Order: sequence, then C-alpha cells, then structure tokens
Amino acid sequence: MKATIWHNPRCGTSRKTLAILQETPGVELEIVEYLKTPPSRDRLAALYARAGLSPHEGLRAKEPLAAELGLTGPEIGDDAIFDAMVANPILIERPLVETDKGVRLCRPQEKVREII
Repeated sequence: MKATIWHNPRCGTSRKTLAILQETPGVELEIVEYLKTPPSRDRLAALYARAGLSPHEGLRAKEPLAAELGLTGPEIGDDAIFDAMVANPILIERPLVETDKGVRLCRPQEKVREII
C-alpha cells in the first residue's frame, strides 16, 4: 500500500505518525515535508475534500500567524483560508496522511490506522 505523509519533522505528532507508517508492513511511504514543498491550492483542497475536512478544521489555528492574518473567525471564507495556507504552509495542520483508503488529519496519531 502506498501512503503519503505531509510531514513536519519538528512536530511530535507528525513524527509519531511517521513511525506508525514506517513500522507497518507493506507500506510504501512517501514523505513530503510540506514546509519545504507545500501542496498547491488544488491539491490541498482535494486532500481536505477526501478527508471530509473544511479549511477551518485544517487550519493550524494555534499558530500565531493565523490570528495575525485574521483567519480564526467563523466569518472567514474557505478561499481566504486556502490562500493563506498556500502562501504560509505553517498554517496547515499536520500531519495529513493519504492512502488508497482515504485521507486523515492524524491528530491524534492513531487516526492513521483508519486508512492503513
């Protein structure tokens, strides 16, 4: 099974999710450090659609930049959030994992088991 993790090596939850994937037999793993190689807007929107997440749910709201950019209010539209995430990938909550079985925002890391 192929799995892609949108990973931040500085994040403990992302590292734990990566370890689960690495320890799972038969997983062909692609690691994308999304801060270095951010997803396109279309790709991010497709990942969220497959995961059943809104941009608000995928926003790393506790990142100070989210508040600085005024993204934390319920009146903020999806387009504004996607545009901010693409311009500032630190705003993307992590880790996202994609397999043939679906996409999950793996918080907590055990959620990855739903799609492997």
